[in-house]
Amino acid sequence: MRNRNVLIVAAGVLTLSGCATIRRHEAASTEQLLAAAGFQMRPADNAERVHDLSVMPPLKLVARSQGDKVSYTFADPYKCQCLYVGGPSEYSAYQNILVQRQMEAERIREEQEALDWGVWGPWWR
Repeated sequence: MRNRNVLIVAAGVLTLSGCATIRRHEAASTEQLLAAAGFQMRPADNAERVHDLSVMPPLKLVARSQGDKVSYTFADPYKCQCLYVGGPSEYSAYQNILVQRQMEAERIREEQEALDWGVWGPWWR
């Protein structure tokens, strides 16, 4: 009975750590795309910035209005302890990169479906 409980706890820990790993990978991928789109990385290198970073929604791209201007921020308090900041042009570039990636993924999927599997057929059918 004790071994079973240990296994259940271990499975739970592994599952949660797997989810955290996926989130970190997604955040790193998002940060690469933001940088490619021209967003500027600002490290939390003083007490005020560390505090600001701690109250922002983590790992989410957020639009913020400042008067008649809009800025976009992405806070990563986990990996880089930084904030990515961009304006409308950087946000538009980011959206374009996302669309390009989705189109490429769709093209690859269509190519894979079009392969002649012969008598074996694709493995998922």
